[in-house]
Amino acid sequence: MSHPAADDAHHHSDVSGGWLRAAVFGAMDGLVTNIALIAGVGGGGVAPRDILLTGSAGLVAGAISMGLGEFTSVRAQNEQVAAEVLRERQELQRYPEAEAAELARIWQERGVPADLALEVATILGRNPDAAVRVHAQEELGVDPVDVPSPWTAAISSFVCFSLGALVPLLPYLLGAASLPVALGAGGAGLFVAGALVARFTRRPWWSAGAWQLLLGAAAAGATYLIGHLIGVSV
Repeated sequence: MSHPAADDAHHHSDVSGGWLRAAVFGAMDGLVTNIALIAGVGGGGVAPRDILLTGSAGLVAGAISMGLGEFTSVRAQNEQVAAEVLRERQELQRYPEAEAAELARIWQERGVPADLALEVATILGRNPDAAVRVHAQEELGVDPVDVPSPWTAAISSFVCFSLGALVPLLPYLLGAASLPVALGAGGAGLFVAGALVARFTRRPWWSAGAWQLLLGAAAAGATYLIGHLIGVSV
C-alpha cells in the first residue's frame, strides 16, 4: 500500500455481525452432510429415486436444524453477554474507584505506567456508557454494542446449508442419475467453497480448497463403506 492502513477507516474486514461463521459452517455442513448421506445410501445399492428422496429430506431437515440451532445459540450467547454487562454497569455505579483500579491493573500488565493507567481509567469512569464498553472489552473480551444478530446467523446458516446440500443433488435433479457424478459434483463444491473461504482468511486458495475436499472425501468414503457393508449383508 502507498499509505498506512490506519489512515483508511475501513482497512479491516467485518469480523462481527455473526454471518460469516454461520455461512461457512452452514455451507460446509450442507456439502459434507449430503455428500456423505448420498454416498452412504448409494453404497447400499438403493435406486436413484431413493437417493434423491433421501438427499432432499436431508437438505430440508438439516437446513431447518442449522437455522434453529444458530438462532438459539447466538441468542443465548447475547443474553449471557447482556447479563454480564449489566453486572459490570452495576459494579461501576457502586464501586467506581475499585473498577478504575481494576482496569488500570489490566493496562499496567500491558506496559502502561501505573499513574497514567489509573488517571485514564478514572477519567473514563466519568462517562458511564464508554466505561461499560471498555470494561466489557478488557475484562470479558466482548463489545456489548457490537454483538452478532441471531436472525443474521440463522438465515445465513439456513440458506448456505441449503445451497451446500443442493450441490450433490443437482446431477439427480438434472437427470444424470449417477452416484460418481453426484459425488464428483459434491467434491467440486467442497473445493470451491474452501477456496472462497480463503478469501477471508488470506490462506492460499488451493490449499483451503484441497483441505475441504480431503475432509469431505474422508466422510463420504466412510459412509459409503458402511452403506455398502449393510447393503451386502441385508
